[in-house]
Order: sequence, then structure tokens, then C-alpha cells
Amino acid sequence: MAANFWTSSHFKQLLDQDEVDVVHPLDKEKGITVEDLRLIKMEMANYIWRLAAQVKVRQRVVATAVTYMRRVYTRKSMIEYDPRLVAPTCLYLAAKAEESTVQARLLVFYIKKQSSDEKYRYEIKDILEMEMKILEAINYYLVVFHPYRSLSQLLQDAGLNDIHMTQLTWGLVNDTYKMDLILVHPPHLIALACIYIASVLRDKDTTSWFEELHVDMNVVKNISMEILDFYENYKTIADERRVSVSLAKLGSKP
Repeated sequence: MAANFWTSSHFKQLLDQDEVDVVHPLDKEKGITVEDLRLIKMEMANYIWRLAAQVKVRQRVVATAVTYMRRVYTRKSMIEYDPRLVAPTCLYLAAKAEESTVQARLLVFYIKKQSSDEKYRYEIKDILEMEMKILEAINYYLVVFHPYRSLSQLLQDAGLNDIHMTQLTWGLVNDTYKMDLILVHPPHLIALACIYIASVLRDKDTTSWFEELHVDMNVVKNISMEILDFYENYKTIADERRVSVSLAKLGSKP
């Protein structure tokens, strides 16, 4: 993994939100909207989390897998790259990239266990074939910098590294992977936004500490608002019927 974010492929690949929200022409033909795109990616992020809990991999692997999945759909259509196969394959690939290998056989076992639909009970060969397609789709850019490392350092620097603040901010960072923030913002700014939210919720005065950091607080506050808006709308967004309607537009697997 590259040692410096600012010289990494991750930094060079950061996009504007408008670029992330582009619906591929093939998906548009199926009636997929920007809202569908977001819903499906969020559902697939949740699917990755569920599979990861079964195969027992580290949190960093999950975060990397979700990032790969989100990267794929900045370049490829969901019609061609079915998210129900892309999601578990990204977990398989991320485990290798993070040196925490998961056996394809074990992954397939849990895919079949979780899927009630025979069409999506994939085999090992499906995972391996999709792995090559994903590598090509993301142009072999496997480097991902996550907010977790910055978070630990920043909490310590701010004197906020007690168990309650650590758990709260860690949970906030986890939830940012249900959005596209990792594709749009540098990881340290995502970490700062989570600290900002947590300090308000826990009534901690961090004003002078943030001033000493010389960061653009408008950006930090905007990221914070995105996270809070997500929480406010989460119940509506995550409605199973809405997710099912969005997925149905993709049709059956080829």
C-alpha cells in the first residue's frame, strides 16, 4: 500500500459527487435513477458487511471491499456488472489486497446460505471470473486509504481518545461507507467530520482544537451535514420494498 495519501492513486482518483452520481447509459435504459444507484450500493455495502461477519475478516477488509464496489460503479453499469455478484467478489478481492485471505469456497458457502434465490447462489468460478472483470474495471487501482488511522491519531491529539468517543466516532466512520464519501473526500477530512459530530453530541468543546488544525471547516461541516442527512433519511432510504424495487429494475442474472 502506498505510504502517502497525497501521492497515491486513491488521491488521484477522487471525484466530485456529481461524477459519482452519473447513471450509466445501459442502466438508464432499464429505468435506473440516481436514487436507485445509491440505494443498491447501500444495500450491497450492507451485504458485504453481513458476509464479512460470517467469514470473519477485519473491519479494514470490509471498508476496502465497499470502496472497490463503489469504484466499479463510477466506471461500469450494474446491468453488465450485477451488484449481487460484484459485492461478494469485492470482499474476496479486498481480503487478498489486505493480506487477510478468504477462501473462495468458504465465501461461496455463505453466499448460498444467505441467498434464498437460486439465481444468485453463485459458484467459485463466478467469483473468480468477476474478480478479473473488477480488476480491469477499477484499472487495478487497489490502494485505499481509510479514515480509521487518521481518526485514532486525531482523537489522541485532541485528548478525546476515551472509550466513549472512540466507539462513537468509529461507528460514525463505519456508517460513512453506506455513502460515497470515500470516493469524494480525503480520509482525514471524513475522520474530522465524524469527530465534529461526536463532539457536538457529547458536548465537547473542540473549537480551539479545530482552529489549530488549519483545515477548511466549511468542508468538514459539509461532510458532517451529509452524514447527518443520511441518518435522518435512513429509515426511508433503507426500506426493503424500495430496495427490492430498485434491484428488480436490473432484471435476472444473465
